[in-house]
Amino acid sequence: MGARHSNQGKVVVITGASSGIGRGLAERLAGEQAKLVIAARRTRLIEELADSLGPLVIPVTADVSQVKDVESLHRAAVNNFGRIDVWINNAGIGVYGPFIDTPLRDLNRTVEVNLLGTMYGSHFALRRFKQQQSGILINVSSFASKIPMPYGAAYTGSKFGVSGLSNGLYEELRLEDYPDIHVCSIDPWVTDTPWTEHAANYSGHEILVGPPDDPAKVIDAILELIEEPKKNVEVGGKGKAAAFLGQFLPSFAKGLSGEELKEMIESAPAAELTSGSLHEPVEEGHAVTGDLRERFEQQEEQ
Repeated sequence: MGARHSNQGKVVVITGASSGIGRGLAERLAGEQAKLVIAARRTRLIEELADSLGPLVIPVTADVSQVKDVESLHRAAVNNFGRIDVWINNAGIGVYGPFIDTPLRDLNRTVEVNLLGTMYGSHFALRRFKQQQSGILINVSSFASKIPMPYGAAYTGSKFGVSGLSNGLYEELRLEDYPDIHVCSIDPWVTDTPWTEHAANYSGHEILVGPPDDPAKVIDAILELIEEPKKNVEVGGKGKAAAFLGQFLPSFAKGLSGEELKEMIESAPAAELTSGSLHEPVEEGHAVTGDLRERFEQQEEQ
């Protein structure tokens, strides 16, 4: 496609904005003079980010698994800017390791944040969009919604749910004839953000999976969805290949991803078990990018 139009003046809500893709989106959209409402659990980080991005950025402390927090996020956007043009459900967490070695509390939390958090955000966003007769909802899913991930079964289930929810909403709005309301889902490949510092890890090894993509790829793809909404987008060559294999060669895709992931886990350096940031936010990991690409390349060279 050609040069994008500016997002100046658009009101955009972004969850999971204290690091990674959400933070990168906030920085890019603020540079285009969009009006932003950014949300995360880490109050200090999003307040500092908002201060650095200017007066058109409103920070809201929110845990997306809590309905009252998502309602407060919606209210902050409407009270400050009068409308919402784009709502991006980006907040997500991961859990890594054998299913039965992972506490049920952590498995439940993964579903609460990834799936229920997306459902709550979608509910408030679409209610506002129907009142306005326009709006764009973007739900961040994963390549794992196309190819199931062993040692990440709860995460896979939550992302299958996000994709299913998004597709169902897309069809519902089509049937109800809302031509200016769009529901989009996006499936990134493994991305080099601080997610490895935040994920729960019960594998006994460092999280070293990939080769990971640059988060700029995902950020660019989301900005393109704001410009030209689509039902679903896979990001990058590896994400597109995963979607193709998952659809047309599912038995091959499942075997390939499973064998490769098992080998990656077993060859990675040892690490302590951790629940990461599932239940309480951690201070570490607040940049857009992480160190996964560097560590993965070093591991591959050994």
